[in-house]
This record gives sequence, C-alpha cells and structure tokens, in this order.
Amino acid sequence: MKPTQIAVAAFACAAVLLSTACGGGTDDEAAATGDGYPVTVVNCGVEVTFDSAPQRVVLLKSAAVPYLHSLGVLDQVVARAGQYPSEYYDTQTLAELDRIPLLTDKTDTSGHLQISKEVVISQQPDLVLGEVDNLSRDTLSAVNIALLEEPAMCPGSTDVPSFEDIYAQLETYGEVFGRPTQASAAVTALQERMAQVQAQADAASGRTAAVLYPTVGGGATYAYGTASMAHPQLEAAGLRNVFADVEERVFEVTVEELLGRDPDVLILLYSDGDPAAVEQGLTGLPGAENLTAVRNGDLLTQLFNFTEPPTPLSIDGLERIVQRFAVNP
Repeated sequence: MKPTQIAVAAFACAAVLLSTACGGGTDDEAAATGDGYPVTVVNCGVEVTFDSAPQRVVLLKSAAVPYLHSLGVLDQVVARAGQYPSEYYDTQTLAELDRIPLLTDKTDTSGHLQISKEVVISQQPDLVLGEVDNLSRDTLSAVNIALLEEPAMCPGSTDVPSFEDIYAQLETYGEVFGRPTQASAAVTALQERMAQVQAQADAASGRTAAVLYPTVGGGATYAYGTASMAHPQLEAAGLRNVFADVEERVFEVTVEELLGRDPDVLILLYSDGDPAAVEQGLTGLPGAENLTAVRNGDLLTQLFNFTEPPTPLSIDGLERIVQRFAVNP
C-alpha cells in the first residue's frame, strides 16, 4: 500500500508501483471499516455490488495481476489457476504470486482453463476474477460469489479498446477493493510511462506493421484488426497497422494476403512455449520468406498479454515494440 496522506510520498510511490509495493494509508482504513460501501460496478453489462472489500479472491486468469499488485491487494488472493509466465512480472510480483496456491494450470488445446466448479467453490471466495467456460457469472452468483471479467474479454463485446481502458479498469479495481487513492496514483504513474514511451517512438517513420498469432507446427495464422488492443498499441509505437481496414478483433489470414499488404514489421504473439518455434511457425510457411519483415529480420515475438487484453502489461509490450523498432536516435 502507498502513503495517502502526504502527496509527495504518494507520487514517489506511484512512480515505482509496478516494481515496488508500498504500504499504509487511509484507503486501508476505509476498506477495513467498510467506509464507502456498498460499491456497485458495471461489468459486462451487469451490475455487481460489493458490501465490503473482497477478502478471498480466486484468480482464474492472469490479466488482473498487475492491477492487484499496483493496488497492494494480491495478498487477498487465496488461490489461482491458469498460467502465469514469469516474463510478465518483476521480482516482487513473482514473490507475491509464489505465495498463492496454484489449483491447476491445465488447459485444453485451445488454451482454455480446465477446472471444476467444485474446486473453485471449495476455496470459499467472495470474488472470482476471470470467467471460464464452466464457471459463468450465473453459476457463481447462484452460490453468492461475485465475478469480474476484464471488459475487453466480455462475451459479445464490441467496444474498441484503448489505453484509456487500462486507466479506467485500474480505477474500477480501486473502487472494488477500497483503494481509490492508490488507484489514482497508479493511473498517474502509467500515464507518465505512456508519455515517455511515445516520446521515444518515431511517429514519422511511415513504417507499417502487423500483429499475428501463428500456429506452431502448422495450421492457421491469425491477424489482429482495429477491435483488438494490437491496433492502438501499434499506433502508439508510431507504426501503421496494415489491417487498419479490418474491424474484427482477430481473423485468419493467408501468406498471400500478408504478401499483398507486406508489412515492414511483424509482431508475433504466443501464449506459452518456445518463442523460436513461434517465429518458425510463420517464417516456415511457403512464401513467407518473401515478406519484407522476414527478409529484413524485423520480427518481435512476445507473450500474448503484452498486447491483449488492455492491462498495464500492454504498456510493457508497447515499450518492447518501441525499443525494438521505433526508438528515436
């Protein structure tokens, strides 16, 4: 937790919030005494009400981790499931995660978490973060367990994502956990990081790019359009998305279509495994050697959550893209 009574101390804490946890302050006291509750937030079009700050949280997806860390509430998480690649987190966040029991990291061939309803309910959570196929909002609400999903991952969502969504979601978690002061400081720190990164990007380079998700071992290659976080991320990096005319989030593409649009830069996303195999999943396709980005070696392979959904990790991913492709001299 960060200091909240001395403005200078709060600012200093916010500046390092993603690598250092801070402690103490009036938000702790408010959450403990129930001041400011009940709190109602709208999530996936549904009103979710909290009579007090959640005390027993179960994570079924990793997207909320950087938010909870920045608010100093990862110690409220009693169990987690799914995959939490160490590349996403600093040393302190990894230490916090290591203290949280892992229920399972098993997924099916499409990457969906495999966990039973009974295992999750046995943890007696008052909040579950992340919706999975067999644990819907209705299923959990039937046993008085609240669920929050990242807005970009809401079923049927048509909202076009942006970096503003990250700040808004951080403030939402601040409301839910009774940490509005910490949330405000964290938003300020993220906005400052964004300004610094964009100052390094070469907006006048005119370079084009595409964000792809290759299939390792053969199979479909997917690209990301304007309904994905990949689009504003490329724009912030000073790159032009060659699929800016496609309003879908993700869609299948062929090498022929990629050759027709011929991006200068390729960013390859993957969920786990060997990044070299992911790159080979694209460069090994017949005809891919003729792509400008492949010929010039202008490829960056990075983990999926460095782009989607919109979280502080998207800013980390933006930093990586700028450092790799678009840094001003």
